[in-house]
Amino acid sequence: MKKMFLFLIMASAISCAKKVSQENVNTTPKEPKKETIVGGDSDSHGCKASAGYTWSTLKKECVRIFEGTKLSHSDDGKKYTTVSYVIFDGNKAELFLDTQKESIILERKSEDEPWVNGDWQLIPWRGYVLKKGKDILYTGQ
Repeated sequence: MKKMFLFLIMASAISCAKKVSQENVNTTPKEPKKETIVGGDSDSHGCKASAGYTWSTLKKECVRIFEGTKLSHSDDGKKYTTVSYVIFDGNKAELFLDTQKESIILERKSEDEPWVNGDWQLIPWRGYVLKKGKDILYTGQ
């Protein structure tokens, strides 16, 4: 009888200990889970950067600039390459440069002249040459 009584006391103690420890686990505050929305990276124009889209001021729509004309940094002895792109629309060209936060719109007056905006010039010669002032910055096909 003593053994049975001792067994019941020990079983009750273990049961209570488990209950207390479970209560402590359940009362710790949990951080709410942040939901990740697939495709939820749209910019202010609705362009999805994760799908490669960027807003084009010239075309007034989301475009994939890498489908435009690729311009590579001119050979200036650096050991790295930077790439920029240009999209054409009639007598206008829109430059997407890695050094500029926003695109640059260039315009030309006739088919034989370069596209110009201030000291920026995009010259159609052996592909294209992009100059700023007297400096050749990019070339491309």
